[in-house]
Amino acid sequence: MKVYTYSEARQRLAALLEKARREGSVRIRRRDGQVIVVHPQAASGSPLDVGGVNLGLRREEIVGFVREGRKRAD
Repeated sequence: MKVYTYSEARQRLAALLEKARREGSVRIRRRDGQVIVVHPQAASGSPLDVGGVNLGLRREEIVGFVREGRKRAD
């Protein structure tokens, strides 16, 4: 993994961020010798973002179930 100087990182920030996204991380070395590792955070999706289930129902059947559920109990 290539280590960039602080000056290089400042001048090419967009390119370094893209490289970190592609390769997993980028190292930046400061003048005092300290090395900072930049890596992308894993994208977190919505807990409500779930895959669908094909039940083989037609549109009319689904509408019928919804209407039945909305009827008032007499």
